[in-house]
Amino acid sequence: MRQFKLAGLFVSLFFTGALQAQSVDEIINKHIDAIGGKDNWKKVNSFKQEATLSVQGMDIPLTMYQVHNKAMKQEYVVMNMTAYTIMRTDSGWNYMPFQGQTAPEPMTAEQVKLGAEQLDIQGELLDYTAKGHKVELQGKEDVDGTEAIKLKVTRKSGNEIVYYFDPANYYIIRTVSKVKMDGQEMEQKMNYSNYKKLPEGITIPFTMESTAIPAPLNISKVEVNPSIPEAVFRANQ
Repeated sequence: MRQFKLAGLFVSLFFTGALQAQSVDEIINKHIDAIGGKDNWKKVNSFKQEATLSVQGMDIPLTMYQVHNKAMKQEYVVMNMTAYTIMRTDSGWNYMPFQGQTAPEPMTAEQVKLGAEQLDIQGELLDYTAKGHKVELQGKEDVDGTEAIKLKVTRKSGNEIVYYFDPANYYIIRTVSKVKMDGQEMEQKMNYSNYKKLPEGITIPFTMESTAIPAPLNISKVEVNPSIPEAVFRANQ
């Protein structure tokens, strides 16, 4: 009888896990289809975006450059001074002249490791298993009136991020990420909206906003697969 109960428990756990894995993949596949499909996203190797960050009544122009799994740069103008953040797979720099910096400052190894997770512009949910990430279905949760579907991703690095999907269209409407920095765990929430389809067939959010700071980022122009010189990602540029 004990063997039967154990066998029954094993079968139950097996099918529960299988159903959850199937549900996870179904949700991810619906999401990827909703934003343009796997084939279209596989063709995306670089982005150049122009945007405006609205902070306390002031609009700050930004230009963002991204090369898939290689580098990214955010360049913006504050008080007529051009600042930037550069992230590469092996290094990173911050240059904030409006804060008194006279030269770019290198990021710490911990900051570089964390920033490197943001270089996958095709999205970590695409081929997540091959990338070494784990995904878990966590039910539903209210997000500003929407009963959103929750998926928790444990990245290959061990850092976690929870995605919230609108069940009406499977767009991501919020992410909550948890990372460890200087021995402390930090949490960041981001809301996504104003999704638009680009000529290349992919759909992206044109508005992003941290829930901690009322400073929406509104994208005005997107170039897909532009040629971006490597010099753009050098700290002396």
